Amino acid sequence: MIILLVEIKSSLKKKLETSRRFCRNCTSQPPFIWRTTLTGEIPSWSFDFKGLQDLYVGGNRGLIWNNNVNADQIAPNPNLFGLYLKSCGLVGDVPKWINYILTSLYFLDFCENKLQGAFPQWFLEMRSLHFLILSDNELIGSLPPTFFSRLYDLEVLALSWNNLSGELPKTIGDATFSYVLALSKNNFFGPVPQYLITGSYLQLLDLSRNKFSPPFPVFYPDRVQLQLETTFLALAGNKLSGGFPPFNLTNLYNLERLELQDNNLIGELPNFLSQIFTLKVLNLQNNHFQGLIPKSICNLCNLQILDVSNNNLTGEIPNEFGNLVGMINEPPNPPSPILLALIIDFTSSKIPTSLGALKALKLLNISCNKLYGKIPTSLDDLENIETIDLSHNNLSGSIPPKLTKLQQLTILDVSNSELTRRISDGRQMGTMVLYPNYFANNNELCGFQIHVPCLKGDGLPLSPPAPIKTQEPWLLWKGVPSRVVV
Repeated sequence: MIILLVEIKSSLKKKLETSRRFCRNCTSQPPFIWRTTLTGEIPSWSFDFKGLQDLYVGGNRGLIWNNNVNADQIAPNPNLFGLYLKSCGLVGDVPKWINYILTSLYFLDFCENKLQGAFPQWFLEMRSLHFLILSDNELIGSLPPTFFSRLYDLEVLALSWNNLSGELPKTIGDATFSYVLALSKNNFFGPVPQYLITGSYLQLLDLSRNKFSPPFPVFYPDRVQLQLETTFLALAGNKLSGGFPPFNLTNLYNLERLELQDNNLIGELPNFLSQIFTLKVLNLQNNHFQGLIPKSICNLCNLQILDVSNNNLTGEIPNEFGNLVGMINEPPNPPSPILLALIIDFTSSKIPTSLGALKALKLLNISCNKLYGKIPTSLDDLENIETIDLSHNNLSGSIPPKLTKLQQLTILDVSNSELTRRISDGRQMGTMVLYPNYFANNNELCGFQIHVPCLKGDGLPLSPPAPIKTQEPWLLWKGVPSRVVV
């Protein structure tokens, strides 16, 4: 057997090798990985090797496919198992020679090219396909109505970051997805098919950044097969509205990441969220939730990212936030920078001193609230913190001098509040001279960071700093849309 391999996507290598072991007529040997910096045109004779089963070329943007190659120039290879042409300069329609030449293809990855046109109908004839990855292209139109009933053995379908549209075919429930369905950043519309929710074993379901409409899908406890497998569920950036059905989502026993931001969801934050003990990421920002933050959320011992900003929540910051274990002990492989982002219409609240216990926290944003009182000195215990945003509040007193010991701190935004006295100039605080707007529009702050000298002794400014027009605060992570790369 000959394997010609330039590069394989590592995140699918294990899954692909497992599939090969159970694929009829395939050897049990996994493909050999060879990373290279080769450049130039990919020769069509790459398919000519006798016994070739895997051709993985690309991924380094140095190798380019000749788009003028047609079926007559490629030798038929009924044994080819996997074809990987990521970032190889493919343009125009999806090459039709794939269907003519590669009759037993199991794995196809053409992501990060410039493929255009409608989704090919001839894909329906490739019944051996289990992995189909066409993300980051320029495909348009809708999926064929019988797509999922014909290709019912698909394990991975990744079509994110295209311009596909239309409703998802009802036959989507016929597919046996066991790994990934990623359709984000398209223009699909209509309700999320209930038959998708009840009939698949997906580990990752990403339907974010489309135009899906109500109702919110129901994860039935007695029928859902999704519950034992799914670790990633993203429905962010759609047109979903209304409240959560009672006890919805609690049957997703292994769910680690739930992203529902940028929708029109209403009602109170449901207590059942605190029953999904595996959650590491909970992003509900930019909805219309109201009421208090349930203290029970603090029972989520694995939670590393919590963002409920830009809703209509009220009340105080629960002291129990200091018990979020996932933000206290730094995990070996966090999903992304650990953060706590809260923008809430507090009627009267101070910053809880308990937040200082979140030693693994990287980002803290509690801007644009009605917080009052002093900045707690306990924040100097946030030994891994990189960014603190306390702007647009009613905080008073001075900036705690001990914040200078936070060696990772690069941004401290305390603008538009009522703070006074000298800004410490030691260690990290001394590096913030380039960011005077982060201290703007306070009562009587002074310090070299804002070019306002202080009086000797009492640390008051010689003259009040002039008001500065500042922009709306930037949300520290802004619920960055998940870009699933498979």
